[in-house]
Amino acid sequence: MKEKINKIREELEEFKITSGEKLEEYRIKFLGSKGKVKALFSDLKSIPAENKKEFGQLLNGLRQLAQDKLDSAKESMSGNNGKNDQLDLSRPGDQIPIGSRHPLSLVRSEIIEIFNRIGYTVSEGPEIEDDWHNFSALNFPPEHPARDMQDTFFIAKGDKVEEQISLRTHTSSVQVRVMENEKPPIRTISPGRVYRNEAISARAHCFFHQVEGLYIDKDVSFADLKQTLLYFAKEMFGENTQIRLRPSYFPFTEPSAEVDVSCTICNSEGCNVCKYTGWLEILGCGMVDPNVLESSGIDSKTYSGFAFGMGIERIAQLKYRVNDLRLYSENDIRFLKQFTPGM
Repeated sequence: MKEKINKIREELEEFKITSGEKLEEYRIKFLGSKGKVKALFSDLKSIPAENKKEFGQLLNGLRQLAQDKLDSAKESMSGNNGKNDQLDLSRPGDQIPIGSRHPLSLVRSEIIEIFNRIGYTVSEGPEIEDDWHNFSALNFPPEHPARDMQDTFFIAKGDKVEEQISLRTHTSSVQVRVMENEKPPIRTISPGRVYRNEAISARAHCFFHQVEGLYIDKDVSFADLKQTLLYFAKEMFGENTQIRLRPSYFPFTEPSAEVDVSCTICNSEGCNVCKYTGWLEILGCGMVDPNVLESSGIDSKTYSGFAFGMGIERIAQLKYRVNDLRLYSENDIRFLKQFTPGM
């Protein structure tokens, strides 16, 4: 055993490390998992017990000698001004490109953060929905146009309306699931992708992203809805932003309204973006219809609530002045690079 140790000691002392390849060769030959020093430690089990301490000390000394030579060679090569064949420190460095998040992800995160600050939690649900959660529970009558093939992607055909399965047309279906499984007070937002059977153009797409909000509690009023949306508008678009509400219609809210914000591009003076009105539409809202509350098992005589929904693409369009919705899904690196930090 001593002869083996001495022989390997002579070998590693005579080994010349002159390059990066030789350094790696030395490491594998002597200190690798199948190296000569490792093999000697495997032979230690065959040594008589009374001699193991002596040979163990010799082996530890050999391993330390091999490691010291390796460390010394590494240090020498790292300070030789790049003259070894593995590392040329004189070469100019290439800056590693920094990636960026998608603009829709940036806006989605900002919307969630704004509503998180006033107590809204995030709820998510399936993108493939049944008729009950997508339509019926939201007060859509059987003859409603949204059930037509022109607007909805049906993925399973049934003879009865309640048997139909489709890609969700809004994230309101998530709100139905929350109302069915949670007791008021409820304060939640539901971000996600939705699908509608529309022709793809600069202003429309067959899929897009929404964030819908829901607040249900005792004595919730339309004034609470207005103040919530005013807070959101100021946080998203700036402290000087104003909102206005216009009467509208949605099957699941009554009364309902469309919400406009003052144009931040022209400071409400009028431009081609706001069509010289000084206002830009951003979302729809309203008080939750009592039928919707009752269908989800919530007593409409005790509780009331409001709901709102906005398109993330629309908010991103106003924030970043993107005039073509198709840019969001084409993965054009020239477009996405504009959202790289520091650019």
